[in-house]
Amino acid sequence: MEPGPTQRVWRLAAHPTGLPTTATWTLETVPVPQPRAGEILARALYLDVAPYMRGRISPQKNYAAGVKPGDVMIGGGIGVVLESQARGIAAGDCVVSDFAFGWREYAVLKAQAVRRIDRALAPLPYWMEALGLNGLTAYFALYDCAAARPGDTVVISAAAGSVGQLAGQLARIAGCRVIGVTSRAEKAAWCRAIGYDDVLAYRDEPDLTAALARICPQGVDVFIDNTAGAIHDAVLQQLAPQARIALVGAVSLAARFGEPDLGPRYLRQLLIARATMRGFLVSDYQDRYEVARSRLAAWVKSGQLRSRFDILDGFERLPEAFLRLLASRNTGKQLVRVAPEPPAADAGAMQIQ
Repeated sequence: MEPGPTQRVWRLAAHPTGLPTTATWTLETVPVPQPRAGEILARALYLDVAPYMRGRISPQKNYAAGVKPGDVMIGGGIGVVLESQARGIAAGDCVVSDFAFGWREYAVLKAQAVRRIDRALAPLPYWMEALGLNGLTAYFALYDCAAARPGDTVVISAAAGSVGQLAGQLARIAGCRVIGVTSRAEKAAWCRAIGYDDVLAYRDEPDLTAALARICPQGVDVFIDNTAGAIHDAVLQQLAPQARIALVGAVSLAARFGEPDLGPRYLRQLLIARATMRGFLVSDYQDRYEVARSRLAAWVKSGQLRSRFDILDGFERLPEAFLRLLASRNTGKQLVRVAPEPPAADAGAMQIQ
């Protein structure tokens, strides 16, 4: 019997200490699996890298199950269906999975783990961004967790990242004054282009706290904290009365993940401002995903939400893309393109390669 088709997968080699390296994962060749009843076989077109993955490759307790050494690396992806044993999904459909695709060239997925993509609504990468978990994160963190209102001064860290670029535009749509904090001047330029009122490039600011005080003289009403660390410390010194803080991410702590979060503590500023600080997980809002997606899709279609994508080509570059993200070298959503997008009419003709 001749061997069947094979694919490449990235497996976690070991839990990293501090920042991951390319040696954190190993590249293996394995057989392409076959779908059973209720499943599909999809070929990857785009695979995701995202800050949450740092927590998933740690042995530390987390809000979701981690990746063990030897496991295929977790991750979302966009793929084209090659074979379907599931009702409502046909060969040639493009689908998106938030977590289940993994770092592999082909995936067998349960029908409930994917969503069919309407390619007329938005280009494929948007389904891992504005129409995916990043859009939902920006939407619920801003509108629900932090309860942004017209006239609020909103500060967003990692402002040129995927969640940040969306949250800034959603804050503008809500009638807020929007301040971004990002790493470099070229990222700040992109933030201004999509409607941020002011942006601080912290690597160019000798005193971030003083810079925030200068541009937020009445204080900060809402803080969407995507980074933790020094930016968090600076913003907490500028809180307006009744400020609301949504703790969305902690990517600045990636180099010492699992260690105590040491640094200044500004609990008295929270007391003085009578501020509210809440941890945020987008999965808490699952019952409202579809309502949010419909609003986000309308804003994308109307041009009110614009996105930039930072795309590397080649399956072998997934670890590189993740390390690039952790080092803040990306602008916009970081993705890896694994295969060319099929023309919509020809998608069903794709074969295992």
